[in-house]
Amino acid sequence: MTSVPEQERAAREDGQVEEAGLPPEAGGWELGSLGASANAVTVLRRSAWVLLLAGPVLGAWALLTGPEVVRAQAAEERPWAVAVDSSGPGGFAELFVTAYLEAEEGRAGDVLAAFMPGAGSAAVSGRGGGQVVEQAAAVRVRAVSAGYWAVTVAVRVGPAVPAAKQDRDQAEAGPAVGLRYFRVPVRSGASGELAAVALPAEVGALPAGQAPELGYGQAAEPSPADPGVRTLQGFFTSYLAGGGEVDRYMPPGSRLAPITPAPYASARVERVAEYGTNTPGAAFPEGAPIPEGTRRRLLVDVTAADRAGVERPLTYAVALKARDGRWEVEAVEAAPLLADGSGETDKRSK
Repeated sequence: MTSVPEQERAAREDGQVEEAGLPPEAGGWELGSLGASANAVTVLRRSAWVLLLAGPVLGAWALLTGPEVVRAQAAEERPWAVAVDSSGPGGFAELFVTAYLEAEEGRAGDVLAAFMPGAGSAAVSGRGGGQVVEQAAAVRVRAVSAGYWAVTVAVRVGPAVPAAKQDRDQAEAGPAVGLRYFRVPVRSGASGELAAVALPAEVGALPAGQAPELGYGQAAEPSPADPGVRTLQGFFTSYLAGGGEVDRYMPPGSRLAPITPAPYASARVERVAEYGTNTPGAAFPEGAPIPEGTRRRLLVDVTAADRAGVERPLTYAVALKARDGRWEVEAVEAAPLLADGSGETDKRSK
């Protein structure tokens, strides 16, 4: 009788056994059959190929699906990010109106096309002596929508040829001169480029605004008994007329420098208004001790005369501060103080 091991060996030699069972434990590890291991390797190999081939497909799907939200957000935010201040549209409209008014017959379309695409059909014709823009300024920039503005430009227009050199008929038939107003619609593109949407529209003058109420008391002539007035007089003489060192009237470390060259030959303080009182300097009479660090906010009217004798009124907002028993100019402020409630901007469109 043939033993079992001999039968198995004979069967393997004849190729009749596809799988050979191994002991359930070998060196502490449980192993499966060789056939199962081969199948597992095949499955892993095929899975790897599937993942490798599916990678580009999954990446393309992610690009097509995920960024849609990002693109939508960018499209909504882009107009606000292009230009946030009014200096760009305002300056653009000034140049456009200047080119529009100075355009010559037969060349208007080419000149205006640089500001307004499609303006090649614009034409200027008729009899006249021509005109030049002597001054242009954007006086109102109103946002119509995101990246879209209505800009009102004031222009001072003069004749291209002085009136003395024009014959009477040409002068009478010439274009209107003086101060005129034009409104221009300006649009911002995706990359920040500006373009006029239409030709300028001439409009009436803007209504005059109301002067806001200031936060100072009643103005009065400077009192000789106010030691702060002497500081102001010496300061403005040095600052405007080159009459000495400005530093002696200011605290140490101040960086305010006098105007050089001095535009005036003399300067004098005419009137003073003080915050919180109608009698400037009444609380600080001459000879009275000045508490260290006390501050005063003043509105000072100055008359400055140039070397030709022409006098010009000037107004300064000044802050004084007491140091070592005397007043010093702590700051020349950027703008006067407004009364409570007067600093709010009127946002109503006109």
